[in-house]
Amino acid sequence: MTQTKATIIGFSAVLMWALLALFTIGSAPVPPFLLNALCFGIGGLIGLIWTARRGFGVLRSVSSKVYAFGTLGLFGYHFLYFTAFRIAPTAETGLIAYLWPLFIVLFSGLLPGERLRPLHILGALTAFAGAALIVLRGGVDLAGASAPGLALGFACAITWAAYSVLSRRLGDVPTESVTVFCLATAALSVIAHLVLEETLWPQSVTGWAAVLALGIGPVGAAFFTWDIGMKKGDIQLLGVASYAAPLLSTLALVAAGITPATPVIGAAAVLIAGGAALAARASAKPVRIASDG
Repeated sequence: MTQTKATIIGFSAVLMWALLALFTIGSAPVPPFLLNALCFGIGGLIGLIWTARRGFGVLRSVSSKVYAFGTLGLFGYHFLYFTAFRIAPTAETGLIAYLWPLFIVLFSGLLPGERLRPLHILGALTAFAGAALIVLRGGVDLAGASAPGLALGFACAITWAAYSVLSRRLGDVPTESVTVFCLATAALSVIAHLVLEETLWPQSVTGWAAVLALGIGPVGAAFFTWDIGMKKGDIQLLGVASYAAPLLSTLALVAAGITPATPVIGAAAVLIAGGAALAARASAKPVRIASDG
């Protein structure tokens, strides 16, 4: 598989995550950890069906340490994210949590064979500014932001960035292993739900359809395609391009009539697209001109 193809596959995860907010709204009133359990369970089931084509022996070849790492990444990120918003349900918490694409770009410089260029960093910062416009478009409410909540948001950003970048070091581990990550995350989410939440199920066919859609896409297939992108794609470009997710998510809400269109969205689009363009330019391989001599 070429790096370009893997990058495109990885970016499909960002496109699926753009629908996360829309489908999550549709799944109300299901609480976060129960929703997590349902969606990762669906994602794991899809993974089992996909893995069957190669045989389940491919899962037995993966070490328990890798399964522990993957489960810690998926469940750890979501546990920290949901807990952060329980403590500080503010836009500021969301913005801190969305530092993970920037951290992916920065952490990628520690990987063997990867070269982090200044334009990668500039592109990530530019795209982050665009994401900040989206997340904070309702204004800044420092009074509602608590230090513990912001700290957990920061921890979840570090967790997802570390999981994503370290996946690169596991390039020989088959992507089918994500199946076990999903199923284990679903099991741990059930425990978290029973301890922390009241059980509330979807109230309509539309609600169940939203849960199914989440499990198939944003909280299912997206983690498989992201794994391919992180292991074989352009990791810096994918990190910067991930800032398209909050923009595309907002556009999906606008299209659904849930969020009004504003000039801020246009400005954010320019910044995010500009940041991605800078990262793409940094990743472009220089063209060698053959000499006549």
